[in-house]
Amino acid sequence: MPGFPSPFGSDDEDLFDGYDEFEPDHLPRPGAFLDGHDVLAGADHLAFHRLTRECFEERKVYDMTFDYNLARLNLDTRHGDAGFRYAVERGDAPDAVDGSEVDRVLRAEFTPTTAFCPQTHTLTVGAFRAWNGLADRHEYDLVRVRAAASHNQSEAVNNRLAALEEAYLETGDVEVDPEDGVGVESTPMGGTGGAGAGGRSTDAPF
Repeated sequence: MPGFPSPFGSDDEDLFDGYDEFEPDHLPRPGAFLDGHDVLAGADHLAFHRLTRECFEERKVYDMTFDYNLARLNLDTRHGDAGFRYAVERGDAPDAVDGSEVDRVLRAEFTPTTAFCPQTHTLTVGAFRAWNGLADRHEYDLVRVRAAASHNQSEAVNNRLAALEEAYLETGDVEVDPEDGVGVESTPMGGTGGAGAGGRSTDAPF
């Protein structure tokens, strides 16, 4: 009797697109944070996402529910509306970064697998620190990260990310944490669905 694919990691490559395949039907639709900016598609999206895989691997930004590098969520056909989308920020946007030392800015919007994902805060902070802590790997002076509005705590999560971003721009240090808690439960590094994180280490590796 054929089995069912496990949600907790798999060696079955048929479940995943390749890092050289741009499949928009298997990606979240760009949301409000990317609206009005130059959304990456095709080869541009693929190039930055391959770099993302490397940054996340080095900084150990892992989805513990599915037991893989968080960048792989974009390729997981079981969750075609979850993962990251990217856009180059337009400098004339009302909410664009204003700074003489910040010329080229990328926006990254994360859509978790569920609207109630308890790990969205931890995963987006990890992504922010990975991209900006390894800024020599890419062409952007700043990568801004936000959670999609579909998440039930997106406002609180995004307020925290905005505070981290401001602190980073002021200090150049991605580890600066200006506020401990802004209404978001700070949970251990874990999966986008919240299951399978039990018994894992509570030490975030970034």
